This record gives sequence, C-alpha cells and structure tokens, in this order.
Amino acid sequence: MQLEMIRPILRQSHWFESLPESVIEQLLPLGKIKKLDSGQLLHRKNDQADGLYCVLSGKIRVSNVTLEGKELVLTWLQPGSWFGEISLFDGLPRTHDAHGEQPSELLKITNQDFSRLLNQHPELYPHFMRLLCQRIRATFSLIDETGSLSLKGQLCRRILLLVEGLESQTLTSTSISLSISQGSLALMLHSSRQTVNKLLQALQQDNLIRVQYGQLTILDRAGLSTMSES
Repeated sequence: MQLEMIRPILRQSHWFESLPESVIEQLLPLGKIKKLDSGQLLHRKNDQADGLYCVLSGKIRVSNVTLEGKELVLTWLQPGSWFGEISLFDGLPRTHDAHGEQPSELLKITNQDFSRLLNQHPELYPHFMRLLCQRIRATFSLIDETGSLSLKGQLCRRILLLVEGLESQTLTSTSISLSISQGSLALMLHSSRQTVNKLLQALQQDNLIRVQYGQLTILDRAGLSTMSES
C-alpha cells in the first residue's frame, strides 16, 4: 500500500487528525507495512511490545483466553484504529492477544522510532494521553456492562463501543454500519448465537438497528444509548 493511499485511511481517526501537520509529515515515513493472514497471530498477551500499530485494511480481533482455554473477545479493530500504545508508555507486556480476523494490513511504528518522535516533540504527549483516556473510558464501560446491565443492555453497549472504536464515525451520523456477524457478537457477550439473534430482532422491531447478513446498521444511536443504560 502506497503512502498516498495510507493518508486518507489514517485521517479517518479523529485522534490522528488532531495531530499537528508537521508531526504527521514526520510520522508517516517512520511507518512500515505489516501484513497478516486470516487467523494469523500479531502478538500474545504478555509478549513484549514491538511498536504502535494502525489498522489500514481488514480487521484485528483483540481477545484473551481463559484458564479453560476459551477465547473471550474484547473487540474488533477496523481501519483507522490505532492500538498498542499502552505497553509503549509503561514498558510492560501486551495486555491482550491480537489476531488478524481476516487478511489485514497494518502500519507499524517501532518502539525506537516512537520514543525518538516523542523526544523530539514532547508537545505530542497530550495527544497520546487523549488516546489512552479513550481506552480507559472503554474499559470502564465494559466493567459497567458486565456488572449491572441486562444481556440486552450489554448488547446495545457493545454495539455502541464498536461504533466508537471505528473512529471514523461522526456524532451527527444518522446511519452507521458495522460489519460483524451474530456469532461474533455472541462471543463478545459469552452468550449463544440464538439468544443474540432474538435480541437483535427485538432491537430491529424497535427501529434501533437494521439486521442484514454479516452487518448491522445503526438507525437510532440515541435510542441504543438509552437502552444500554437500562
């Protein structure tokens, strides 16, 4: 993928768009393209960090594995999503597994280049703190949903988190689509596909979403938000 093709994808991220143009011009040449096949491991939990990543194409599955060997999916990262910054700041190992959900391309900035950029541009720290804060808020939302929400509320919360995770949507969007299967949503909720299907049909009857094969279209984001708090 050529540099001129990468820039529009990166600009889908509101966070990336907030960076000073002079820094963007220095950041892009540092990136190297990394390709993953479907199912290929990018890193495991407790691996040492090797860089900061941005998804250029495809989809990355972020998950953990229980002691019983069951995979618990946290989220999917789609084009425009940056990840991997936590380990670069605290120097500790990766917090989750990451696999290519489908053939994917990533932009990788190595640890060394990342550190050098911050040393040259300390004014970038607030920008990366904003990225970290987004991650913390998402984590708090997950804690809230598992502790106090009904399964229907958890489903609405997950859909909203996936939309926000795209980083390409705007707050004024009236129709937002997610490419995700009902089986994938069931994995995230630790539920069955049949149960998730019934909940999705109920949300569709309430005109909150439209269900299609492998895709959900959000029709009423405010309504989903209200449902996710009940």
